[in-house]
Order: sequence, then structure tokens, then C-alpha cells
Amino acid sequence: MPAALPPPILCTVDVVLLTLRAGALHVLLVRRDKAPFAGAWALPGGYIHAQEDSDAQASAARVLRDKAGLQSPYLEQLATFSGIARDPRGWSVAVAYCALVPEHLLPADALASGAALVGVDELPALPFDHGQIVQVALERVRSKSQYSSLPVYLCSEQFTLPQLQAVYESVLGEPLNKVSFRRKMDELGMLEPVPGALHSGGAHRPAQLYRLRPEFRRHLSLSARGL
Repeated sequence: MPAALPPPILCTVDVVLLTLRAGALHVLLVRRDKAPFAGAWALPGGYIHAQEDSDAQASAARVLRDKAGLQSPYLEQLATFSGIARDPRGWSVAVAYCALVPEHLLPADALASGAALVGVDELPALPFDHGQIVQVALERVRSKSQYSSLPVYLCSEQFTLPQLQAVYESVLGEPLNKVSFRRKMDELGMLEPVPGALHSGGAHRPAQLYRLRPEFRRHLSLSARGL
């Protein structure tokens, strides 16, 4: 009598989509419409489609298109989560990704149809190991923000230096010295002024608008395929 085949291993992707709302980091959650945990808030995720997805990152990008209606300008592989205990349906592997998206790029209809932005300090109990995945994403983003241009992906395409500093402070969760911050930006050499573009700050003198230099955009998009 032939030996019974082992049960299949479930293979999925989960995406931690982070954005800034009212100066605080928020994560996108969706209502699960199927068991297990039907009706619970969870990270956007789904099975890898072997016949459709070229790799796990393509699966994550498809999940974002299907469940949030967008293509993230920044998508980075975080880690692999696996084991018998993380999913009641059986032994599973989930490849987790982090996406950074400015709030204005989030489609309004996505937030009106079973999705919500929730502050990272106000998360409900999440199914599977999604709470752990969110914490890994926050640690990764905050760590990289100490030495790279990563928070720029939470900004509009053009921004002033005070606006950029405010984004860094929101991500890191602490105030930054203005002089030290600007010195660090100069050392990184990642920004360029937008010719002739100024931001009017009401009673204040118009401020120069900046953007990320093209070579840094290319570098980050390449490194985003997983570290």
C-alpha cells in the first residue's frame, strides 16, 4: 500500500503597507472575508499564484493591486514566517513585504470598501502572526531611516526640508535637531533642489522645494527587492 502523501504546505505573501496620516505612522488593514478568522482585521495577503506570479515579490505586488488598488513605489521583502502553529489550516510559509506609500496615493475607494488605516500604536489583535510581522516592519523602517533616504517614500514627490524632517521625526518617533538633520542630508547627498520651485508658507518666507536625486531613486528601487 503506497504511503500517504504529506499534506501540502500553504504558501502565501503578506504586506505591511505603511503611510503617514496626521503625522503618525498607520498600517493598512483589510477585513477577512473567508475562514479562518472571517471578519477579522488582517494584513493584505493571499496565496502565491504559481501560474501567474514570476516570484514572491510579484505576488505581493498583485495583492496590493487587488486589495488596495495601487502600485507601491517602495516594496521591500522583510522576512519569511513559517511553522505549524501560525495558521489553523496547516503548516504554512508566508513571505512578508513592507510597502511605503504617501497617503495621497491611496485610492479613496480602497478605504471605503473593507479596508482601513490604523495607527501602529492602536492596532487590534491580529490573526495568524500578523502582529509580529507589523513589528518587524516597523523595526526595519525605523532602523533604515537612521542612515538612508527611506522616509522620502512617505513624502510627496516634492517637499521642503522642514516637511522632510517632520516625516523623519514621525517615523523615528523622536524630535531631531534641525542643524544636525540638515547636515546629515548634506552628507547623504541624496536631495536636489527643484529649479524655480518654492513652497509658500503663509506668513513665512517661501521655502525651496527638493526631490530625491535620480541615482538614489534607482538605488532604492533595486535594493527594495529584499535585504
